[in-house]
Amino acid sequence: MFHVVTQYMRHPPQPWTNALAGLSPMTTMTGVQGMHSDVAVLSRPSIFREALRIVNEEGFRAFWKGNLVTIAHRLPYSSVNFYAYEHYKKILKSIPGLYGNERHASADVLVHFVGGGLAGMTATCATYPLDLVRTRLAAQRSTIYYQGISHAISTICRDEGFFGLYKGLGATLLSVGPSIAISFSVYESLRSQWLAHRPDDPNLLISLTCGSLSGIASSTVTFPLDLVRRRMQLEGVAGRARVYHSGLFGAFRHIIRTEGFRGFYRGIMPEYYKVVPGVGIVFMTYEALKKFLSESPFA
Repeated sequence: MFHVVTQYMRHPPQPWTNALAGLSPMTTMTGVQGMHSDVAVLSRPSIFREALRIVNEEGFRAFWKGNLVTIAHRLPYSSVNFYAYEHYKKILKSIPGLYGNERHASADVLVHFVGGGLAGMTATCATYPLDLVRTRLAAQRSTIYYQGISHAISTICRDEGFFGLYKGLGATLLSVGPSIAISFSVYESLRSQWLAHRPDDPNLLISLTCGSLSGIASSTVTFPLDLVRRRMQLEGVAGRARVYHSGLFGAFRHIIRTEGFRGFYRGIMPEYYKVVPGVGIVFMTYEALKKFLSESPFA
């Protein structure tokens, strides 16, 4: 029995560690997330004008509207995401012939890219209804259609059916899969190169910087898909017009026709304001917690 407990402490389960890593930046970044939704999804003119509008019409506390549902979503999402990533990496690295006789950087990048993409899609499928509810609650302004998380879920099921909780899942998977794949692969590659050339630099600085850069890279590439999925999530809610009748590709055609190519990057700046500190803090916290557990006196 003592041997089992010792092994458990030496290799502790990581889901709660992963959850704390994902939760750490969420409370401070909720206000930016809300402004990002307004600029990108509701076509507000700019983040600064939107910030002034929120303060004037709803008060400063409105920046943290939907913080509870954000926490409720990010705890399980981050837990599943990091936990699945570590397991997918182990599975991919065990594939015969992947590395051959020598370890190649290209094989490492492939493992991190595929493992990250699979982990992101796994976490998304597991927590998607909460993501949908989070988006809709954050988009409410003068008209309050949903009273909270449970009311939103029951209302969506009543008005749109059970599968209404998964509206926009296809677009979300197409966005999240590549986004997390790019984020993990860029982070791991930058971190390994940094450690190879400057091994004495503080680990927290390395993780924070590499995480922030990986967030910029993934957001730049996948932002158009993220914008489309959020608009599809809000379609038909509280009297909003239904304009994306032909699915994902129809949504792309509609945006090109009505807003031009630049419409796909509406709201990209508040997205950067969110991901640069947010993703950096997530990776920094994750690495710090892993280091803390590995150096624990119980190990």
